[in-house]
Amino acid sequence: MTNSGRMHRDRHAPSADGFSGVIAEDLPSAVPSWPARPGPIGGPGGTAPDVIVMIVDDMGYSDIGPFGSEIPTPNLDAVAAEGATLTDFHVTPTCSPTRASLLTGCNSHAVGMGAVANVDDGFPGYAAELPENQPTMAETFRAAGYATMAIGKWHLCREQDMHAAGDRHSWPVQRGFDQYYGFLEAQANLHNPAQLYEGNNPVHTTEYPEGYYLTDDLTDRAVTMIAESAAAEPSKPLMMYFAHAAVHSPMHIKPGAAEKHRGRYDAGWESIRSERRRRQDELGVIPAEVGTAPLDDALGPDVPGWDALAEDGRSLAARHMENYAAMIETIDESVGRIRDIQRKLGRLDNTIFVFLSDNGASGGGGGDVGIMNHLSNLNRAHVPTPDERVAEEIGWIDELGGPSTWPLYATGWATASNTPFRRHKFSTYRGGHQVSFLISWPTGLGRLGVRHQYAHVTDLLPTVAELAGVAVPATRNGRDARTLDGSSMVEALRNPDAPSAHGDQYYECLGERAFYAPSLDGHPAWEAVADHTAATAFAEDHWALYSVDRDPVQLDDVAAEHPGTVAELAARFDAAAVANSVYPMSNGSPLHFMQRDPAEERFATETVLFPETPPLERFRANQLIDGRSFTIDVDLGPDGYRPGDEGVLVAHGGQESGYVLYISGGELIVEQNAWGRTIVSDPAPVPQGARRLRLNVEAPGKHRWIASLEADGRSLRTGVDMLQLSWLVPFSGLAAGTMSRSPVSRRLHDDHGMFPYSGTWESITIRPGEHAPDAPAVMLDAIRRMGAPTQ
Repeated sequence: MTNSGRMHRDRHAPSADGFSGVIAEDLPSAVPSWPARPGPIGGPGGTAPDVIVMIVDDMGYSDIGPFGSEIPTPNLDAVAAEGATLTDFHVTPTCSPTRASLLTGCNSHAVGMGAVANVDDGFPGYAAELPENQPTMAETFRAAGYATMAIGKWHLCREQDMHAAGDRHSWPVQRGFDQYYGFLEAQANLHNPAQLYEGNNPVHTTEYPEGYYLTDDLTDRAVTMIAESAAAEPSKPLMMYFAHAAVHSPMHIKPGAAEKHRGRYDAGWESIRSERRRRQDELGVIPAEVGTAPLDDALGPDVPGWDALAEDGRSLAARHMENYAAMIETIDESVGRIRDIQRKLGRLDNTIFVFLSDNGASGGGGGDVGIMNHLSNLNRAHVPTPDERVAEEIGWIDELGGPSTWPLYATGWATASNTPFRRHKFSTYRGGHQVSFLISWPTGLGRLGVRHQYAHVTDLLPTVAELAGVAVPATRNGRDARTLDGSSMVEALRNPDAPSAHGDQYYECLGERAFYAPSLDGHPAWEAVADHTAATAFAEDHWALYSVDRDPVQLDDVAAEHPGTVAELAARFDAAAVANSVYPMSNGSPLHFMQRDPAEERFATETVLFPETPPLERFRANQLIDGRSFTIDVDLGPDGYRPGDEGVLVAHGGQESGYVLYISGGELIVEQNAWGRTIVSDPAPVPQGARRLRLNVEAPGKHRWIASLEADGRSLRTGVDMLQLSWLVPFSGLAAGTMSRSPVSRRLHDDHGMFPYSGTWESITIRPGEHAPDAPAVMLDAIRRMGAPTQ
């Protein structure tokens, strides 16, 4: 018998039945042993509950029925009726930090996620990835014997790690999820996602099927994962983190989904806001007597009166909100499908279901009436006046929400979404971080109704862990973890009169700050907020002060009456900022986004694509062209160009913006989709037998590109004026030999589909060149001076 106590089989003594022989003298004393496996406990009768957390992107406080919305949300209404509506729940003012806090139970800066996870600016609080020593909710529940699943948006790893060869240590599977299906970016095209991942692997597809819609795809996968897990091991509970792409821009909808809402928003945002406010009072969410933030808020952004808009402006604005309502309905349908599969499995009553938004509604970027292509805000070469934009976009009104647009609704609708609060996403006023929150667990919590205790997103992990009877690990990878910053909400859930367990809480986003104290010198609940003007010294900021119990909407600044309280809360913020690695914080200049890890420079190198190469994802591809000149050489092989061959040679981007090099009718053409505006070079005949075709793009500055075309070193076309694309655009990645997923050129797609090149080609080589003289990389020292005041 071996030391392990297992039966030993001699590999070299085959028996008659083909198995290795067992040593006879071992048989009487052979005692099998197997490693102990975790067995979850918790819930009524020791039956572990399933845990499903669904988070929605950029949804306003009042956008669902339990918080006053007119938008039908019957499935969320059912969750509220079965459980609890938390009216004073807070997150961070933007997405990645909220997600990091949700999954770790820690303040976002303390776990390296002080801002959106696009940029590692070199400081610990902004590392843009989860730390090695901090266990996640998934790791906590998997250690307790749960199956763990993640669906949808991740946005918790650095941009430089999002590609197929990227470091995966902060990807979902490496952070405790057994299964993952979704996208790593901040946003996604709901009709034609740029890059989906299954587990650790990119999903390769050239074209999505007719009628594809990402919300439905994510929900299909979630339902499949749940059903599969339950069939494979019925006794094993599951923990699912479902992060929707909606309702973040682009505000895409399924064909026909908004028809039922036609005309509903013609009365304007004042009317809708008033209706929602009345219902909030009736539902007991927030009493009417505490007021509503003004539309003409001095803190901005400005919201015009509905009647002040021109007729076309009102038509566009109403259509955007009709589409937004349709998106909220698809979220509710997703909730219904998740509940349905749990009901079919007999597990719904023993499911802890959590629903929340990651921050307040997104305001400012949509302007007065909404915008057809939100990414066009990155266009610095041509900024139309509001009237010019309405005139341009009214012709697209029936396209809004479709695959040819990248829409965002008007600031007025974002303000209505955040009823009754002031400000929006990115702000440390409550419109940025007070969100709708529902939780239900029929067998474990029962019907609880409305709860008004203060709670924070860091409280979610300790709460669901306590409810499920699961211990949160104190270490990860042999290293001590940070003590959780959150506190369990269980007592407050069970008892409406119990005090909140959460103590002081700081907020910070791009230099704007706030500090909440549940009590101070006998006074209940103060909140101080420092509004910040970009690129100014923090010492110049005014700290406003609000008595939260009396003024939860933050309408009456009493700082002048309580200077000592303001000073105390500002000092507490400073202490918390030091303890949580908030400093050095952004002062609102572009520095945070432009100060990049020097390791990213390795991507700005000559890159060769072959017919076998799948598309390069957005960040990796954009390093070849961002803010700089570049060349693209196409090697057509020894036979060269043959008359009759045609199709796309290179396509970079999609319907949001991009450029495409193609041959049609024997002529070489470069076409740019400049945020919906089409720029096309004059066709250049391709010489028969030409082996090497070149697109040369110069970046002279002032947000311009000048393109030229060559064949075997001979000039074919020069002086093609284009608009320089940068950072997030092109968003849809770079494909060789075909358009892919989202077509750059709608016209080409209508005529030829993805238009794959019909001839042969051997390789495509992209060579990044010099930066434009006014590129951020060149101007970094000046940008650092803009970002210098941090005191």
